[in-house]
Amino acid sequence: MALRRKPVHDIKKNGNVISMKNEVDGWKGDGTGAGVRGGSFAEKLFSHCGVLALILVTPPTVIILWWAHTTLGGDSYAIWNHFASHGIFGGLTSIWPAPTLKAWQIIGTFAALEAAMQVLVPGKTFLGPVTPMGNRPVYKANGVQCYVLTGLIFVVTWRLEYFDPAIVYDHFGEILSALNLASLAFCAMLLLKGHLAPSSSDSGSSGSPLFDFYWGMELYPRIGPLDLKTFTNCRFGMMAWSYVILCFAVKQQQLYGQVADSMIVSLVILLTYMTKFYMWETGYWSSMDIMHDRAGYYICWGCLVWVPCVYTSPVLYLTTHPVSLGLPLSLAIGAAGVLCVWINYDSDRQRQNFRATNGKAPVWGAPPKFIKAEYTTTKGETKTSLLLYSGWWGIARHFHYMPEILASFLWTAPGLFNHAIHYFYVVYLTILLFDRAVRDDNRCSGKYGKYWKEYQAQVPYRVLPGLF
Repeated sequence: MALRRKPVHDIKKNGNVISMKNEVDGWKGDGTGAGVRGGSFAEKLFSHCGVLALILVTPPTVIILWWAHTTLGGDSYAIWNHFASHGIFGGLTSIWPAPTLKAWQIIGTFAALEAAMQVLVPGKTFLGPVTPMGNRPVYKANGVQCYVLTGLIFVVTWRLEYFDPAIVYDHFGEILSALNLASLAFCAMLLLKGHLAPSSSDSGSSGSPLFDFYWGMELYPRIGPLDLKTFTNCRFGMMAWSYVILCFAVKQQQLYGQVADSMIVSLVILLTYMTKFYMWETGYWSSMDIMHDRAGYYICWGCLVWVPCVYTSPVLYLTTHPVSLGLPLSLAIGAAGVLCVWINYDSDRQRQNFRATNGKAPVWGAPPKFIKAEYTTTKGETKTSLLLYSGWWGIARHFHYMPEILASFLWTAPGLFNHAIHYFYVVYLTILLFDRAVRDDNRCSGKYGKYWKEYQAQVPYRVLPGLF
């Protein structure tokens, strides 16, 4: 990506404002955009067609997924029959709900609450990794506080009858329709902002308006004290996932007079995962989503619309499909799911501690095994990174993806296996994480060169030992 360079300057730190400090420089290969621009005409044409197809297909997909779960009971054949008889356009217009005032009120209240808490709730200062342009983002680590406070507000307003959580299920289609519109407008705003008022020098155009809209222009955009990527990814998308599923559970209780053990098992695993996420949020700020993916349709629309719909779909299905698992099976699935979440957390924690101590932290009670990998910065200087290949990270280069995929299967499995669409999220997550493993490997190969080949010799598999 051909960056439009601006003079780097310090921005006064205030709460969760991103503070850009030109202290050190980043890897010269980051953020060039070569991967999205393509090389030959055929590659560019294929890339443009693929991006355009995703932008056109994903908004209808969330509506179809909601409609199939709530109206068709998850029957995939009924989806096919509907579009076969009505056509694509007629089939979509007949099921697409119009945004309502109630939907806008729910979205607006939730978004305003989370944005306010992100800015106002106290938290420790956390410095993110150095960016490709030598900036360093400053965060306010208040994710756990916001997560717990949101829960308290949820329970208090519900018990005092100011808010009925079941209305989220009742108006979910309208909410998704409104979110689609709002998120497209938000992404257009990000595109305009990237051209006119970027927040830092980590911004630039690929030369293609379509790519700029889809992949984004700014790495760390902000408006005033609000860090926009933290808001879309953590405070809106992940927080909505956490509490929308509780709204669905309340709806099931209203429909059937009780919450089924299958719903409870799914919620226990999911809420353990959500709690883990907010406990590890500072680690997430060092992940590919934040460090390398810019703020555009791919990340922001995905977190604002795709996450609240697709990620909650296993529980959406369970809402009207209560299953009685029995105590032994419930305990077995729940324990296995929580164990997978713990392994996912512990692997991330292990690597984070290794990096924080510059390779001095023991790994499983023994000195860590690692490779000192050199890379060249934007200023032509040589820097060093440590590549861990013991503990969890000796099993596979992206081993932590496997327990996450298994956990998603286990919080979906309580709905049993009557309808394939119930497992849409599991299939999607598997594709997403395997693709991310390939992208990250390619990026690291370009960054570390021969050292990455040495690392691959020590840890030959990307995700799944023996297979991939």
